[in-house]
Amino acid sequence: MASPTAGAAPISAPSTVGVIEDSTARAFAASLSEGSWRTQVRTAALASDEVDLRALTSRTRTGAGSALEPAVATADRRIAEAKGLASDTGSLLRLRLASPSMRAELASGTAPLVAAAATEDGAETITAYDSRGRAHTLDADRVPDRPVYVVDIDGARATEAGLRTLNKELTARGIPAPAPSATRTPTRTSEKSPTSSLSAGFWTTKIDSVRLSNDEEPWVSGDAEVFSIVSGFGFDGKVRVDTVDMPYLDNDGTTYNPNQILVNWSSYKYNLADVVMMEDDGDTNYQALAKALADALLTITDLGAYIPLVNAILDAIPASWYTNDPDYVDSWYTLSQTSSGPLTGARANGTLTVSPYYVTQF
Repeated sequence: MASPTAGAAPISAPSTVGVIEDSTARAFAASLSEGSWRTQVRTAALASDEVDLRALTSRTRTGAGSALEPAVATADRRIAEAKGLASDTGSLLRLRLASPSMRAELASGTAPLVAAAATEDGAETITAYDSRGRAHTLDADRVPDRPVYVVDIDGARATEAGLRTLNKELTARGIPAPAPSATRTPTRTSEKSPTSSLSAGFWTTKIDSVRLSNDEEPWVSGDAEVFSIVSGFGFDGKVRVDTVDMPYLDNDGTTYNPNQILVNWSSYKYNLADVVMMEDDGDTNYQALAKALADALLTITDLGAYIPLVNAILDAIPASWYTNDPDYVDSWYTLSQTSSGPLTGARANGTLTVSPYYVTQF
């Protein structure tokens, strides 16, 4: 295991959210010089996988925890603003132990370090702080022996709120996501009875399993927060975008079986759609993402034949976002209603196993 060394600086400049997380981590580390507060934090961290940082500090009426509460509340608001999230998103900052392997050392009383989760992709080192304000450099690829608290955001909550913002902003900019029609005549017959007529419903493409080869995350970053952008042409001839949250897709090298609807074909004019899978690496501003997508996609018109949209979506995203905001995971071109079986992405980083699935009305 890597041994932490004091005094080194981070390898590269952090993102906007990273700056906020880092300053919060430094202040939180300093607060742990108070013994009773340090014990309270340790108890909370050992009792839960992640601790709501604002709730933890607001419950403390005196001492270091109470003194830290205003700074945590301000950091929470700044993160929501930086990510373009609604003001009612709620508390986002979380505290967690970097690895379950650190539990025994923490429980025994070993003084922890505190690090921020947000880091540049490809970074070789992680900066963590002790209660005396000293910076320690940790190997980004090797989990340290010494316990490390990580200041992070609730990625699942942030992504869910972000996709709501993205959908709202896209609609406002002229790319609506209308409710799917449950009464449109299906274009396929039932798999159970191929020659029989179908009751009202619609065909979808369902994800049977999904696996990523590499999410390129260091140990400090925790679980991935993945979402997909599904695009095609609606019946009005305009490009439409549907977002699909994939909160279960936490780790690379793991096969997940979500049975999740990916494409609702009742919303599309053509029997083809594209998928771009992204990861929110912390600094994603969903309002800015919506503007970039709308500016690119509104220039594409239906000419009576399907036009692949993956390249337009990827070209719309500023190059800087591919380092930490948000990551491009993989893409799948021209899925059809009859697509079935394992489909390797264009980047060869992800594999989706899909099947046609008919959704019937009650």
